[in-house]
Amino acid sequence: MINVLFVCLGNICRSPMAEAVLREKIRQAGLEGEVAVDSAGTGDWHLGKPPHAGTQELLQRHGIGWDGMTARQFREADYGDYDYIVCMDTRNRADIAQWLPSGEPPDRPAVLTFMELLPERGVPDVPDPYYTGNFDEVYEMVEAGCDRLLERIKAERHIAQR
Repeated sequence: MINVLFVCLGNICRSPMAEAVLREKIRQAGLEGEVAVDSAGTGDWHLGKPPHAGTQELLQRHGIGWDGMTARQFREADYGDYDYIVCMDTRNRADIAQWLPSGEPPDRPAVLTFMELLPERGVPDVPDPYYTGNFDEVYEMVEAGCDRLLERIKAERHIAQR
């Protein structure tokens, strides 16, 4: 099983949106038993809460479920539990460094920022719709980036689409 973790600030907007979108893409590709997805936040303000109403509305509009998703905080054990840790912005990536077990990244996870999947966009970060209110812009980035991430996982892990 290949495990993917999306990380944002509060785990109610960007990372749960990416989690739900990638889960749907995995389902459509018939890869449920091979790739699993979760999300977490660097902060603890929204622990146990469902995705933001704006994220829920957008996912519903696209026919993507979010049932059972609740905010949790990133933890040190995530470095050993996930193969890919995808941070929604450069600040999130810097913040998770505080949870590094030994101060050095372990061999297992590939830690990257989401926009590394979309280098042609020329922007380092996925904007936070909690502050901008632009959930549609974020969804468009997430949709495109999740396509790229799934292709990368399939290529790196030699997974054939069913």
